[in-house]
Order: sequence, then C-alpha cells, then structure tokens
Amino acid sequence: MLPCKEILSKDSINSDELEQLLHVRAQNRCNFLLVDVRELFEFEDKSIVGVDLLLPFSRLHLYEKELEKLKQTPFVLYCRTGNRTGHLLQVFERMGFSQKCHLKDGVVSYKGECAHNAAIPNELT
Repeated sequence: MLPCKEILSKDSINSDELEQLLHVRAQNRCNFLLVDVRELFEFEDKSIVGVDLLLPFSRLHLYEKELEKLKQTPFVLYCRTGNRTGHLLQVFERMGFSQKCHLKDGVVSYKGECAHNAAIPNELT
C-alpha cells in the first residue's frame, strides 16, 4: 500500500490507487479533491462515490476563479476514459497547479463504488 502523498505525486493513477485514496480520506488520513470533468448527463449516468466537484470540461473556462483557489490543493481528475483529463493535466501544469493527477483509464475502468443519478456535489453556474 503506497502512502497518500506518493500516490498523489503521480501524473496518473489506476482504479486500485483511487480506491485506496478514498479509503484513507474517509479515515481523515489524507486530503484531496476528486473532480469529475465530464458533462452533466455523463455524471448523472454514472459517478464515482466520493466526488467533490463536477466541473464539466466544456465549461471549465467559467470556473477560472474557483480553479485558481485550488492551485495548492491536491486533486484527482477523472472523466470517462482518461482522455480529457490527460489533456487537462498539461493545461493545469502550464497554469501552475502543482498537486494534480488523473484516473488513467477513467470511470469506465473504475472498480470501486459508483452511483447513478447522484446529487451534484456543487452548484453549476
């Protein structure tokens, strides 16, 4: 079992590592944000239990101020297959984000607990 900081220092993580992070976070031994960058209809269809923010990829430009506040916060991005988040890692790197990674193969590969029609964890403007 890898320590939380070691997992979060990677560019990409797998399903088992995300499950481990969520488990450790539930015990208050790790702090990070789980961010879904898929569109609302995708989130409603299937989302990972424990997601903190829904920031649709097509609307990220609307969340610049909120994202700026997260520059020092560790976070894990996920999308459907890892393609969108893979691109976002490069963008966030240029923006100065230091503690970010993504679920390499997205929610389709996630083996942990998922929900259908979950409540949106934040207000979408």
